[in-house]
Amino acid sequence: QGKVHLELKLNELITDNGSVCQQLVVHIKECHGLPLINGQNCDPYATVSLVGPSRNDQKKTKVKKKTSNPQFNETFYFEVTRSSSYTKKSQFQVEEEDIEKLEVRVDLWNNGNLVQDVFLGEIKVPVKVLRNDSFQAWYLLQPRENGNKSSKTDDLGSLRLNICYTEDCVLPSEYYASLRNLLLKSSDVQPISASAAYILSEVCRDKYDAVLPLVRLLLHHHKLVPFVAAVAELDLKDTPEANTVFRGNSLATRCVDEMMKIVGKHYLKVTLKPVIDEICESPKPCEIDPIKLREGDNVEINMENLRYYVDKVFREIVRSSISCPTLMCDVFYSLRHLAAKRFPNDPHVQYSAVSSFVFLRFFAVAVVSPHTFHLRPHHPDAQTSRTLTLISKAIQTLGSWGSLTKSKLSSFKETFMCEFFKTFQEEKFTESVKKFLDDVSSTESREPSGLSEPVHLKEGEMYKRAQGRTRIGKKNFKKRWFCLTSREFTYHKQQDKEPIFTIPIKNILAVEKLDESSFNKKNMFQVLHGEKPLYIQANNCVEASEWIEALCRVTRCNQKRLSFYHPSAFLNGNWLCCKATIENTVGCARCTAVETQIIFLYRETERIYSLFTINISKLQKLEEACGSIAVYQGPRKEPDDYSNFTIEDSVATFHTLKQIIDIVEKLNESHEKYRKKRSSSAKYGSE
Repeated sequence: QGKVHLELKLNELITDNGSVCQQLVVHIKECHGLPLINGQNCDPYATVSLVGPSRNDQKKTKVKKKTSNPQFNETFYFEVTRSSSYTKKSQFQVEEEDIEKLEVRVDLWNNGNLVQDVFLGEIKVPVKVLRNDSFQAWYLLQPRENGNKSSKTDDLGSLRLNICYTEDCVLPSEYYASLRNLLLKSSDVQPISASAAYILSEVCRDKYDAVLPLVRLLLHHHKLVPFVAAVAELDLKDTPEANTVFRGNSLATRCVDEMMKIVGKHYLKVTLKPVIDEICESPKPCEIDPIKLREGDNVEINMENLRYYVDKVFREIVRSSISCPTLMCDVFYSLRHLAAKRFPNDPHVQYSAVSSFVFLRFFAVAVVSPHTFHLRPHHPDAQTSRTLTLISKAIQTLGSWGSLTKSKLSSFKETFMCEFFKTFQEEKFTESVKKFLDDVSSTESREPSGLSEPVHLKEGEMYKRAQGRTRIGKKNFKKRWFCLTSREFTYHKQQDKEPIFTIPIKNILAVEKLDESSFNKKNMFQVLHGEKPLYIQANNCVEASEWIEALCRVTRCNQKRLSFYHPSAFLNGNWLCCKATIENTVGCARCTAVETQIIFLYRETERIYSLFTINISKLQKLEEACGSIAVYQGPRKEPDDYSNFTIEDSVATFHTLKQIIDIVEKLNESHEKYRKKRSSSAKYGSE
């Protein structure tokens, strides 16, 4: 954490006896953003070393008091190569072998006075990069190197990457108004295949490229549910059998998948994180495949372990309907009734339509890949990963409506899984799934019962400013133990003690950074709720960002979230940021979450414009095809370029295509003007 500004130079000197010597000049100018020590600015100093195979020359700066941005401006000189080491052939050059082995190391320390000095960070610069030039740059401080490194780098293996870089030039919001309005009207267009959003998915080579920005845009403007219902109805028209409902990768299924990932993150964490933590941190052997059993394994014990885990995960899922986000319930409600309408003679299709998403595409996927959904920080080891895979298979089967019947079990490819599932042939599992699917596909309002245990999300030691006091200063900040759960945010005098102060999650209105000028302290943030703001100081900027992110994530669905806040504190009768004298006046800055969301929406609209631009030739061919169909109604003898596209109404589709192409052409002109303006105002060497 923090960075240091260095200037390095190699000088050539002639000694008294006439020989040539190289001298390294290290000018340490300043540092910025050094970490706090116990919540206070540190007393930093730097050690500058020239390190080689047989030397370690070290020099030290003066100590700077109480600052995280020290100005050192000290210069140190080191002899790089001694005159005796030169031969006649190379006496006017720096020896290659010496340069290759030497490096400049700068270590930053906090002066501990009577206690041990605290290491703040280090940087290393090879001398060989200098040659005879002056070199000046800012360097980010790094943690101290761990000596337990592999002696052979080739032991680590290799990694092949496919990297795609995309640059979007996002214009002001007014440029996208026409495109945005056209996309938002998609759910009202009849038929839905003639809408701009549907055409976007048709012309894109990979539907996922279109689905991601489209779902985010429709989600923000509360247009996702009617759009998903419309494309799902079209999807069901092409589904011949009830047992294959929503099993393909259509636009409807992709949209629901993406919606669940965005909306259901917190729901997954509340439901699965405790049991996933138990499985990963205290793993029990669960392998039941005879081919993969290791020597000494007992398949019966392993089956009991697996049954224990599956029961626990299944129980958490079927009890979680109260936590299911309203938007997900609304989508499931639409899918359920559309499926029942399409197959009126099948009483089970209404349930399989919902289970194909919530079990197969949501919970089962999160179980097998917990790191992808932020349920675990890292990818699990091989044995745990295998256990999660088996649990995921079991959850898919238990959640699939009617999968526990004898005819279904006999179709399993893996006989060991068939044997395992025979123990689940009980009426209660089917009834539990049915009740859960009824609950999550209902539009009735649901109030939390409060019986479920809160999920522990984050805890740690920080400093908080005493609330309700007017005097300021160091004594007004006290060290407290903070704890965040899915239900409340609390602080305590000490860990494992009763909370002194509690804020229910539903009462948090905003979480924002606080200007350093408010209390002359760094790494501060504020939690806005019904009473006075709670001002908190973290130990470093990383910790502060983690707390802000965690609090924002758990409160993002709160209905009364603020759009504006005050970046500074209310002190001595006025807000330091806007000088307003009324304490409860509306904030003077837009909340970060709101601002970020708006910027993201502009970016998503720009992304959609880019996709239309890339596929402009397809749009034009589709437009020609619609014109041809409208004129010639006879049979098509040969497949056309547009035979893979869905054209239900050629006139309506033609009308939408014309609007899309006109909008894209206008945006092309705006982007071209911006590019010309940018290129004319750019200066050589500027960023």
